[in-house]
Amino acid sequence: MSVARLVLDAAYAVAPVPRRLFGSFVEHLGRCVYTGIYEPDHPSADADGLRTDVLELTRELGPTVVRYPGGNFVSNYRWEDGIGPRDQRPTRLDLAWHSIETNQFGLHDFLSWTKKIGTEPMMAVNLGTRGLQEACDLIEYANHPGGTSLSDRRIANGAADPFGVKLWCLGNEMDGPWQVGHKTATEYGRLANETGKAMRLVDGDIELVACGSSNSSMPTFGAWESEVLEHCYDTVDYISLHAYYEEDGDDALSFLASAVNMDRFIESVVATADAARARLGRQKRINLSFDEWNVWYTRRFSGDGPQPAGIPWEKHPRLIEDDYTVTDAVVVGTLLNSLLRHGDRVTVACQAQLVNVIGLLRSEPSGEAWKQTIAYPFEQVRRLARGQILQVVGASDLFDSATYTDVPLVDATATYDAESGRAALFVANRSLTETARLEVDLRGIGGTSVLAATTLHAGAGQDRHATNAVQHDAVVPVRFDDHTVRGGRLTATLPALSWTVFELHTSR
Repeated sequence: MSVARLVLDAAYAVAPVPRRLFGSFVEHLGRCVYTGIYEPDHPSADADGLRTDVLELTRELGPTVVRYPGGNFVSNYRWEDGIGPRDQRPTRLDLAWHSIETNQFGLHDFLSWTKKIGTEPMMAVNLGTRGLQEACDLIEYANHPGGTSLSDRRIANGAADPFGVKLWCLGNEMDGPWQVGHKTATEYGRLANETGKAMRLVDGDIELVACGSSNSSMPTFGAWESEVLEHCYDTVDYISLHAYYEEDGDDALSFLASAVNMDRFIESVVATADAARARLGRQKRINLSFDEWNVWYTRRFSGDGPQPAGIPWEKHPRLIEDDYTVTDAVVVGTLLNSLLRHGDRVTVACQAQLVNVIGLLRSEPSGEAWKQTIAYPFEQVRRLARGQILQVVGASDLFDSATYTDVPLVDATATYDAESGRAALFVANRSLTETARLEVDLRGIGGTSVLAATTLHAGAGQDRHATNAVQHDAVVPVRFDDHTVRGGRLTATLPALSWTVFELHTSR
């Protein structure tokens, strides 16, 4: 049995928990929108054509921000196509995902949906095939009160009040050769700066995200961020990061150590942004928007880059519909821990995507909707992480994998909310076969009792590949009782390959 000994102390806080850390992503890709959140003929559809079964599950997940409409999709998207009467909206070719886009769901529809679930929209503008003027037109249409051609057009389309969208992405993955309108760092940095400046002339109260590297293995990683920020540091508030992880063959241990890569990725981008700050002599600090992250089995997706090869043009084809396992849920828990550990700089994050396409949720046309295994860690951390992120001090037994060395078998983060007297501890046991003994000194937060504890792991008759694909509640967190608190110390025996969450009462 491995051992992890940890200490929690309210005096060692990293930062307040950023509420935008628990975001999601809706892109016009596969069945995320159509038969995902929007299906007018579904038995549960409301008057706006939205699936209320998916609405209810989304409310339970509680994403605090949702990015839209892409993703790769945005780089040849005309936002005007998705407004006005549906029978007058044009059908287009979506070059990013080799699909037919009907535009039956667009800007007003998405923003109405965000209000129904109580989340903040995060909009992206097309800097692939379009540019500065179209971005200014979109923000004027969306945010200007009225009295201009574009804002009056919004009013005529049924939205008397401005949408007031505050968070905007300046394009998507513009470093990627697969991107429609791919640019060099210099080209993109100049365009992002000029577009951002012009958008701020329309609405001075917005926040802007510049495209960072599409992943940390890009050949231009680091140099891209440095060059882009050289041009637009004064204009933007965030630089973006994207990362997806998957199990390669039978190398489960490297997969379980994915958060080590995420930690390094974040810390490298922070260092690059701070180097730009020093070089430019600025006071302002650039934060990070990790606005695409998840487990994604890319090797199952055919084609060179995002465009599927050899398939016909179809409306909302089934693309990238991974069924997630117990193992995937544990990895997602550790990725959430990584984001939380770095919450002083990563202040926006979006788990991609919400429905069907590498989704937290799944749905079937005219059928049911359900939560995938990876939805549960997201929902728990979003709900329980309150107050301050704590620096978790201590040590765990380590392991080596084919890719990583000295990886903690037990990965943990914690938060403490002095106002409510509650703390939360999020713990993953990465061992495939062995239980782990957890010892936590809670005296620094006045920890006196466990209010509730759950664990997600392979139950009786299951293995680490169990999913919710057939029986929709096959893999869920269950009550966890193998713990004690005495003298301000928590001890527990964590199941092998598990994600365990403790809700703690404190006396401070």
